[in-house]
Amino acid sequence: MKKNKRTNSFLLSIAMLAAIIVIFAVYVFLVPNSNTTGSKSQYLLIPDNATFETITDQLAETGALKSIFTFTLTAKAYGYKNIKPGRYEINPGISNLRLVHKLKTGRQSALKLTFNNIRTKEQLAGRLSRQIMADSASILQHLNDSAFLTKYELNPNTSVALFIPDTYEVFWDMDAEELFERMKKEYDRFWNDERKGKAAQIPMTAVEVSTLASIVEEETNSKSERPMVAGLYINRLKTEMPLQADPTVKFAYGDFSLRRITGTHLRIQSPYNTYKNKGLPPGPIRLATASGIDAVLNYSKHNYIFMCAKETLNGEHNFAATYAEHQVNAKKYQKALDDRKIFE
Repeated sequence: MKKNKRTNSFLLSIAMLAAIIVIFAVYVFLVPNSNTTGSKSQYLLIPDNATFETITDQLAETGALKSIFTFTLTAKAYGYKNIKPGRYEINPGISNLRLVHKLKTGRQSALKLTFNNIRTKEQLAGRLSRQIMADSASILQHLNDSAFLTKYELNPNTSVALFIPDTYEVFWDMDAEELFERMKKEYDRFWNDERKGKAAQIPMTAVEVSTLASIVEEETNSKSERPMVAGLYINRLKTEMPLQADPTVKFAYGDFSLRRITGTHLRIQSPYNTYKNKGLPPGPIRLATASGIDAVLNYSKHNYIFMCAKETLNGEHNFAATYAEHQVNAKKYQKALDDRKIFE
């Protein structure tokens, strides 16, 4: 009888221990461990050459998980050793088991890469590096690497033409070369046969169209006016008149805040000074947008060769076919600047 009692007691202890183990396993592996609330997710960014400690340090710093300890137990239990870089979503309600499975299989989440309103390569590199793994120095190096750019038929002056502002779905762990490859695919998709045909009729190359579009977009705030401005510049190019575009002078100075271009500014020695040099500058003076490029490709056909900012200073222009008409418009603009005490 006593023997049966001892046996029953032993079996009960085993059962209780097993129950405790099951409960503990459920708690460790299956109970939600995300520290997020509502429907908002957090993201774990794992760079190249990361260690498990890199991951746990980031999780601790961001507070994405309730328990780093149970996550570590799960990772060890499931043999998570091969660290795969990427951007991984930690969504509300995720368990340690689901998170570790996601990390083991490299099932990362894409992101929306967005860039617009950018004038310089430095700005572009900085904007991109804040969204993907590639650092700004690496991106900038590739933008300035003549040998690397030859595969895209570009050079350091024209490299930004490859980047057409928009929103692209990409993976966070791309490096600089992968970024360029992706942008080339988007560039080729944008420059379809129809757009290439319109460029050839001007005639211009795709990069030349982007260069002119960058000037047009700096010249006018009005989207409806862009085809008119593009047509004026094309008229000048065809008659071998200097473009005399103020935005190119601002670019040469590296100062886009200039509101009044004077004779001193016009004397700057730079291939981007279109008052001193005929034709287009060596490359875009900003990232030309799709709408800006299309404004050049669908430019207005007219006989204007002069333009001057309107005296309203609203970013629009008065156009003229003769220098005499242009002088009248210029005097109105200069008076408006004087009245507002704008001298530079």
